[in-house]
Amino acid sequence: MTNPTAPLRDDRRVVLVVAILASFVVGLDSSVVNVALPAIRQELGGGLVVQQWTVDAYLVTLGSLILVAGSLSDLFGRVRIITWGLVVFGIASVVCAVAPTGEVLIVARALQGVGGALVTPSALALIVAAFRGAAQAKAIGTWTAWSSAASILGPVVGGLIVDGIGWRWIFVVTAVPIAVTIPLVRRISADVVADHRARVDVVGAVLAVVGVGGVVLGLIEQERLGWGSPLVVAALVAGALALLAFVPWELRVTRTTGAPLVPLDLFRARNFALGNIATLSIYGALGMVFFVVTLFLQEVWAFPAWLAGLATLPPTLVLLLLSTTVGGLSGRYGPRWFMAAGPAVAAVGALVMLVVSDDPAGYWFGVLPGLVLVGIGITLMVTPLTSAVLGSVPQSEAGVGSAVNNAVARIASLVMVALAGVVLGGEVSVGGIHRAMVVMAVLLLAGAAVSALGIRNPTPDHKLSALDSSPDPTQGKDRTHGEPPGRS
Repeated sequence: MTNPTAPLRDDRRVVLVVAILASFVVGLDSSVVNVALPAIRQELGGGLVVQQWTVDAYLVTLGSLILVAGSLSDLFGRVRIITWGLVVFGIASVVCAVAPTGEVLIVARALQGVGGALVTPSALALIVAAFRGAAQAKAIGTWTAWSSAASILGPVVGGLIVDGIGWRWIFVVTAVPIAVTIPLVRRISADVVADHRARVDVVGAVLAVVGVGGVVLGLIEQERLGWGSPLVVAALVAGALALLAFVPWELRVTRTTGAPLVPLDLFRARNFALGNIATLSIYGALGMVFFVVTLFLQEVWAFPAWLAGLATLPPTLVLLLLSTTVGGLSGRYGPRWFMAAGPAVAAVGALVMLVVSDDPAGYWFGVLPGLVLVGIGITLMVTPLTSAVLGSVPQSEAGVGSAVNNAVARIASLVMVALAGVVLGGEVSVGGIHRAMVVMAVLLLAGAAVSALGIRNPTPDHKLSALDSSPDPTQGKDRTHGEPPGRS
């Protein structure tokens, strides 16, 4: 007798593999480029400006468009949007690999950011649609391990490729997995889209792009041009004004058409609102630690790029080993105390690194144990945080919920990296890294406090209802093509 649930189980496995591959490609590309910048400058010229914008063009489009992409994911379907994103990302990667000039490379990197923005919220929303209950938390744990590993593995992989076969091949590395992922996406037999005619909040989208893009652009460029630069001032003012106008506009759209870019009602959910506050603090700290430690290893201890990447590998190994287990445990016992303990453990890791000095031997008793504790803290926190935030929103709005949380995390990291120069005192030094670790510890402890005091574990009734994968008939917002991947 044929088991009628077998195809659905196959769908779930495909969904998880697609989400992991898509997120891994985007995460790898966002970090692998850094070690290639000297080689790019040497071949294409353009000096520091080309180097800056090879990184910044990607970050600006990714950070500013991710909210728009989350809304599109909910309106047009996760499968369709992730496919579009992978195609755009793949084409842009090929253009990067063959770019004849710095200008072409920068434009292609911006296009990669567009593709990355389309992929990021849709990948996680696919998991939310396919899995329920403890299985969802475990799946998010697996996804977290591999997608987080990509960002940290990037410098190691990039260094080996640049030293071995040339910087252009780092973009080929990201294009090849996309060719594998797109056929897998086509095997997903169902999707979740809005039951009404798809409408895009165009004004809201423009305000989001100008707001987030302007602030990010200003913060990035201030390191090169200074706070008094007309470009920096104009970008920050335009971004701030757009962000100030965003909330009242979204409230107006909610009252008139009912189709805002960001449903502000999401923030009425306690775990969603407080989870994003914790994300702001925690991811700001994590963005600073990996940036500062990598620079310190290269500029003070004179580690080559590939060795600096290898030296920051311990958190990756911890994530790979423990994230799935932690995801399963948080699904069983709730996210609250995992979210509180994780940042606190990572804060201890930051304080351990206060013992480092000019002596590279300090890696073994300062940086290494500190990074291991940071890795344990990240592992305890990331999956429960994601589960708490997305578990508090309706399935039909998982795409925009994921996009908001991703945008908060990326903007927090960008802000702290942009302010790293102030914390470091203008140069990377022993005193500078000490100050950075103190700032990081404070931010992590603030995130731990918000989680411990504010996050609520799901009630037993909620956990039981989460195991039912049928769409909520009271929502009236989901329409499926075929059977939903996670429906039983």
